[in-house]
Amino acid sequence: MIKILVVDDHTIVREGLKKILVDTPDMVVADEASNGQEVIKKVGNNDYDLILLDISLPGRSGLDVLKQLKCTKPKLPILILSMHPEEQYAVRSLRAGASGYLTKQSVSNELIDAIRKVAQGRKYITPSLAEKLAFELVVDARKLPHETLSDREYQVMCMIGSGKTVKEIAETLSLSVRTISTHRAHILKKMKMKNNAQLTFYAIRNALVD
Repeated sequence: MIKILVVDDHTIVREGLKKILVDTPDMVVADEASNGQEVIKKVGNNDYDLILLDISLPGRSGLDVLKQLKCTKPKLPILILSMHPEEQYAVRSLRAGASGYLTKQSVSNELIDAIRKVAQGRKYITPSLAEKLAFELVVDARKLPHETLSDREYQVMCMIGSGKTVKEIAETLSLSVRTISTHRAHILKKMKMKNNAQLTFYAIRNALVD
């Protein structure tokens, strides 16, 4: 029996995942969490066979949580299930230690297959993601500007690129406006840009926003 910890800040998503997995005889949703702090605490107090982790969590992002978990429990398989398309976060997730990446648009059978594969200690990579990883290997020596950003900076850049204000980003991530403004300043400096309009154009041109 594969004991799964489901992590998502939306109750309706967690309930939907439980309904999908309840009819699968070799899997059980042993627990659930809605934010990063809750995940860290539950993993420290309980044993799970796999974590189904969302990236967009309030406060600490899923990528931050992923990195901490890989330090404390490196052998624990973590499958990312995100609303963001592969182009935005898949390669970063795998580099941070995820065992696989799926979007929430994936069909139920694909999710179940991915869980089984990852629980066996293997990687789950879609054909399109395999192609992206191969491309990353080729261009790794000449990184694109956004690849120099930290995970949090990258997340903020994508949100700016999608048209959100600093205040809206701060509210979504449960951070202060000052913190987001600091991230924005670092992003502009690293990417050698002057304003949000340039960031937005860059994000759209490189398919980093929906």
